[in-house]
Amino acid sequence: MESENIRFLKNPKRGDIIRELDKLKEQVSSTDNLLIFYAGHGHWDEDARIGYWLPSDATRESSVDWFRNSTLVDYLQAIHSKHTLLITDACFAGSIFKARSVSMAQEVIYERIYELPSRKAMTSGYLKEVPDESSFIKYLVQRLNENQETYLSAEELYSNMKNAVISNSSALPQYGEIQNVGNEGGDFIFLKRK
Repeated sequence: MESENIRFLKNPKRGDIIRELDKLKEQVSSTDNLLIFYAGHGHWDEDARIGYWLPSDATRESSVDWFRNSTLVDYLQAIHSKHTLLITDACFAGSIFKARSVSMAQEVIYERIYELPSRKAMTSGYLKEVPDESSFIKYLVQRLNENQETYLSAEELYSNMKNAVISNSSALPQYGEIQNVGNEGGDFIFLKRK
């Protein structure tokens, strides 16, 4: 990935996240792949059954500066990328899913997987807190660095790291489709640089 295509938001406020998603909505085309990575705090409102990201300006006392998962889903629907992969390392990140997980037939070749648009998410946990020292991040980066294959689907990446994360933390990582935002069965494909 070229550095000019990377947007890094350090300790973003709610407005910073929204502004960046607005830009992506305008700039990303149907031939682009989009990877969104969020590491931070999250919150699950059990009564309302709503998950949130907690940006740097969020307080526990009021949800005014919290970022709803449903708002993120609305943006993912409006960003017309070829493939979108959301990776989150936050408490309650798995609340982005309406279904717990989706599996894709392994015999499908990468070209066919890539042809179909996708909207997927990989999260460090489901509906509980995750530790501050993240096994999820550790094994995500390790598996990407160790990969020797030319093509690696997001589903394979998740499968390669899931057991290590579970074995070394209390978190239960998740992977699946984000529903109702244009997923057609494809997957995000990582290409190894030569």
